[in-house]
Amino acid sequence: MSQDRDIEAIVEQVEDADAGIRTGFDRFIAGTSKVFAWAIFAAFAVTVIEVVARYVFDSPTFWAHETTSFLIAGIFLVGGPIALARDKHIRVRMIYDAVTPARRRWLDIVNSLIALVFFAGLSYAAWIMSSKSWFSPTGDLRLEGTGTAWNPPTPALLKAMVLICCAVMFIQTLLHLIAAIRRRATGGER
Repeated sequence: MSQDRDIEAIVEQVEDADAGIRTGFDRFIAGTSKVFAWAIFAAFAVTVIEVVARYVFDSPTFWAHETTSFLIAGIFLVGGPIALARDKHIRVRMIYDAVTPARRRWLDIVNSLIALVFFAGLSYAAWIMSSKSWFSPTGDLRLEGTGTAWNPPTPALLKAMVLICCAVMFIQTLLHLIAAIRRRATGGER
């Protein structure tokens, strides 16, 4: 009997994993995590190939380290929008849980306004950084490379990913702000 209750509790937790998702855009972003999870597998496979090539065949690759670094950095970057989509970001729960639902709404509004300014600033800085890594001073397309023998354009691609992730988090936060403002009318809070 106790074991059945434990299993039911675990099933409820798993089914409730997406409870923090507030908008359709968040649902889309959270769904992309399954795609990006494959990048971890790809980074693992590249590392295994490098280890076998280096220590079994005494023929190290010149591309494995940069490829793995790019994949892991990309995964790290998309973690921000995914955590925001699933409402799994860091929050001071001690304060948030101690106030009434009406005050939580106001905390959500204030937090969203501050986050909007933050993400707007990050997006602007990422735009400047990204454009410098994609274009020469004369305006010609020139992707910034790593400067190694292989010289892939991963720095330019990662800087573009920073820009995309910042812009996505700005949009998410704007949608969260709209939801928090509307919550009073639909939630019946006073």
